[in-house]
Amino acid sequence: MEVKQINSLTQVDSIAWNKLAGDAYPFLRHEFLMALEQSGSVSEQTGWLSAHLLVMKGNELVAFMPLYLKSHSRGEYVFDNQWAHAYQQFGLRYYPKWVAAIPFTPCQGPRICIKEHVDPLEVTRLLLAFINEIAGQKGISSWHCLFPVQQQVEMFRALGLGIREGVQFHWFNKGYRDFDDFLQTFSASKRKMLKRERRRVSEQGVELIRLAGRDVSEPQWQVFFQFYKMTYLKRGSQPYLNADFFLACAATMGEQLLLVLAIKDNSYVGAALSFIGTDTLYGRYWGCYEEYNALHFEACYYQGLDYCIEHGLNRFDSGAQGEHKISRGFEPVTVYSAHWLRDEQFAKAIEHFLTREQKAIQLYKQDAATYLPFKK
Repeated sequence: MEVKQINSLTQVDSIAWNKLAGDAYPFLRHEFLMALEQSGSVSEQTGWLSAHLLVMKGNELVAFMPLYLKSHSRGEYVFDNQWAHAYQQFGLRYYPKWVAAIPFTPCQGPRICIKEHVDPLEVTRLLLAFINEIAGQKGISSWHCLFPVQQQVEMFRALGLGIREGVQFHWFNKGYRDFDDFLQTFSASKRKMLKRERRRVSEQGVELIRLAGRDVSEPQWQVFFQFYKMTYLKRGSQPYLNADFFLACAATMGEQLLLVLAIKDNSYVGAALSFIGTDTLYGRYWGCYEEYNALHFEACYYQGLDYCIEHGLNRFDSGAQGEHKISRGFEPVTVYSAHWLRDEQFAKAIEHFLTREQKAIQLYKQDAATYLPFKK
């Protein structure tokens, strides 16, 4: 087996790529990553330069790793700005760095896709050896793998990489018949709160509809994009993605998109977009022009929970952060990242930092669990 590096998804066969990626995790599909490239959302100009690694056996693709050369740390959701600042203080360059991740997508998933019956440990060692060698040649400071699945985390740990922990809040389907059945697991006060929030949305004259990606018209996508963009503009920043990205996803993988539109007086007033995996719904993007009481919770969470229950999905991953999700039945879960730094002294310092941080993260997760709304 040998490693080959490419700087565009156009340089790999989409069928071979998708055969390894599968449908369970939509963000690894060739169509999704290609939409990021072709829309210009990832490029040298945006600081996300494609540098994907392919593992070839002759002419056969047996494994791959999505990889980007980064000139900043934006859009990653694992915050290493302090590390970059420490490098700068010592007169060293932290950027460029390599990031094995899905751009702008803090959702757990495979970060190395490997053909069945090929040894994962052998492939991982081969990829890390390549990263080590090329990083030295090109002056790349480090490699960071963000939000890998647990099995790959343990393999990285066994190979001596630094492992960082974080906390997200996910919902788990425990065989609920409907939303009311889910609410029966809540304490009386929390159950009353959720019912009141759902009622307030309808009392404001707001109706919500759910559309499969292939059923969304181009004008509706443009409306959604304006809502999405508004979320960033309200915070004084520019959106990571553009309208062309969403239109490309709708055209090539619309069966894995779910759009929720909020309507009042025959006008759209908000929207939320999710991606659909084999057993997980991934809540991703939301926006509105003006605020309505509890509309964010209804569009981003309760509609998604309804969908999961109706379609038998096991999990709802609604993205990073959001402690307000706890009282709505989203449980704290540990998420991970793996890190390799070429400078040995900094690697040791960050290893000590991760050990200290991990204790605080575990205490935070334990504390967060005490606020769950379920009956004791």
